[in-house]
This record gives sequence, C-alpha cells and structure tokens, in this order.
Amino acid sequence: MIILGLDPGLGTTGWGVISVDGNRLSHIANGQIKTDPKMQLASRLLKIDLELTDLMLEYKPDAAAVEEVFVNSNPQSTLKLGQARGVVLLGASRSGLEVGEYAARAVKKSVVGVGKADKDQVQAMIKILLPGVKLAGEDAADALAVAITHAHMGAHHRGR
Repeated sequence: MIILGLDPGLGTTGWGVISVDGNRLSHIANGQIKTDPKMQLASRLLKIDLELTDLMLEYKPDAAAVEEVFVNSNPQSTLKLGQARGVVLLGASRSGLEVGEYAARAVKKSVVGVGKADKDQVQAMIKILLPGVKLAGEDAADALAVAITHAHMGAHHRGR
C-alpha cells in the first residue's frame, strides 16, 4: 500500500509518500509545495491543488492522510490554514482515495510515543523508522509522520 501524507499550510504544504508492506515501512519521496505570499489567495490555493494532483498522478497512492487543523491565536491564520486544508482534502478525495485525518497529538504519539513530542523528536524517529530518508524540511517531516500514523492506525480502521 502506498500512503500520501499531507501537512497542509497556505505558505507550505508538506507531503510525504511511504510504502507499507505488513509492518514494514519504506520511504518513497517527500517534499514541500510552497506558495508565494504575494500571490492572491485563490492562486495560492490553485497552486496547491495542481501540485497535489501532479503528486497523486506520479506516486499513485492508495490512501491519503491529512493532519487536522489546530486553532492558533490569529483567526486569520487559522482561516487560511483551513482553506489550504480544504483544498488538500478535496484533492485527495476527488482522486477516490481513502483519507484519514489525524490530530497533531495523535501523530506525535504514534511516531514518538508521546503526544507532546517536539519537532526534533518527531524528525529523529522518522529517520529511525525510514532509514536513509533525506527530509525536505519540517513540513515534509510532519507529512511523513502523518503517513506513518495512517499506516499504524489506519489498519485498525480498515474493514469497519
């Protein structure tokens, strides 16, 4: 099974692709979709959608996993993050993929074993779980963590 993990953001949407064979996880690719803050909102959302479509055509995932939005202190930032997340959810769903959604705490607990793990701990565990991985950045690492979480937790949800 190929899983596409996504960490949505308007400025940077991280993505990571893993292969799951039983309990064995393998890294396929990871990266970031970056948008220019000077572009109009609609154009930035379109860029995320187009690049996500290209990723799905290239890697042909069987499932997608998306990190849930956390509410931060700036309502405008939260709204923009929600719009980017909506584009990501729509793009994955439009492709007919099963889409798992996971809270950040659940992702950290799944990958590190502790829901309050910091980014360095998450990245260190990703390098252990996916030997030889070269991370394209924090957002790509978070996306791989979401994909790993889906591999761990998604198996419990399939068949329901």
